[in-house]
Amino acid sequence: MKIVVIGGTGLIGSKLVRRFEAHGHEALAASPATGVNTLTGEGLAQALAGASVVVDVANSPSFERDAVLDFFETSTGNLLEVEKAAGVAHHVGLSIVGTDRLPGNDYFRAKIAQERLIESSGIPWSILHATQFFEFVPAIADTAEVDGQVRMPSAAFQPVAGDDVADALARVATGAPLGGRLEIAGPDRAPMDDFFRAALAALGDPRPVVTDPDAPYFGSVLEADSLVPVGPAQLGRLHYADWHRS
Repeated sequence: MKIVVIGGTGLIGSKLVRRFEAHGHEALAASPATGVNTLTGEGLAQALAGASVVVDVANSPSFERDAVLDFFETSTGNLLEVEKAAGVAHHVGLSIVGTDRLPGNDYFRAKIAQERLIESSGIPWSILHATQFFEFVPAIADTAEVDGQVRMPSAAFQPVAGDDVADALARVATGAPLGGRLEIAGPDRAPMDDFFRAALAALGDPRPVVTDPDAPYFGSVLEADSLVPVGPAQLGRLHYADWHRS
């Protein structure tokens, strides 16, 4: 089976391509680096020819309000149009746990717009919602730094390993379309401030973590469960401490 991975040279995409190939599928890593550009349409028709499944894990290079919305609307719109013409039988999208609970967040708003395009496309579809990746913990801390302190709320935090997300996406992509959403989170849940206190210490990062209930997360103030599953969810197998030591 031919499976095209949009964003196939990135963190999750490259993991997916390796998994598909290991199971005997024809996996194509599609990204600007391989001559496929979903914003301009360059190389899309050629890449999708003969594809049964498309998995879109591409991300916007900018999180600015208008830029991120334009990226996901344009990229996804172009992709779905070419998928229809190519007869793709299953579109798989990757989104974020809690998008519907933070609609005022610029990035989450853009992901909601993307999901709506997928739902209304007429192509059989599945969407995986994931919590924040272990790999992004240092970057999240950097965005929360104010005057040398990392300011974090006590909202629940349940990050997941990129490998666990790739495993879940691979299972979804090679199965029947869900026509709905599935959620995945890491196995451990903790208050955000406590998690980052321990994580930065393990990284040898000397910055203090200060508890601040009004500290924004990429521009949005969090409620207790804004970033974690509130219903049934798959749990990853990797714990952050073990992942960090490996």
